[in-house]
This record gives sequence, C-alpha cells and structure tokens, in this order.
Amino acid sequence: MESYQFTTEKDFAKFQKILSTKIQNGFVITERNDKLPYVVLTKEKKQIDSSFHLFLVFATIGLWSFIWLYLIIRYKKTKNILVAVDEDGNVFEEKCLSK
Repeated sequence: MESYQFTTEKDFAKFQKILSTKIQNGFVITERNDKLPYVVLTKEKKQIDSSFHLFLVFATIGLWSFIWLYLIIRYKKTKNILVAVDEDGNVFEEKCLSK
C-alpha cells in the first residue's frame, strides 16, 4: 500500500490552517495518521461556576437564567472532531461520537 501524498501544496496549506485554527480554539490532538492524512481533535467539557451564575440570575431578576441554560447545554459534553483530506484533495471536518 502506498503512502498518501497531498495533491497540491494548496490542499496541505488548507489542512494545516484548519488544524491551527482548531488548536487555537482549545482543541487538542488525540490521534494523528500521516499515511492517511487525518487528525482527531478533542475539546474537553468545561466546568461552569454555578454559584457565580446563580448570583447573576438573582441580580438580573431571572434574565441571566437563559444564558446560564445555554452555557450548560453548550459545555456539557466532550467534543471530538475529525479533520481529514479525501482522495480528491478536499479537506473536510466531521463530528465524531464521544463516549
């Protein structure tokens, strides 16, 4: 089996740009394969300071509860994504199932 080569430098640059953007947004590389160019990135769930948010709910007469609920839904799970290059040289990103 032959090792995969990027079709152009442009595809490789696009792949690297997506990776660097994701890493700057807090993702960490958990799996990498250079033969088939793909990377699995993980972003751990965040802890929410409930006492601070409860104080804000009381201070804003309940209006902050909508924001608090949004934060709970958004940060409750670990996020895994796959960034890869297909046979045609197209870079794509896909969500992975997490445990």
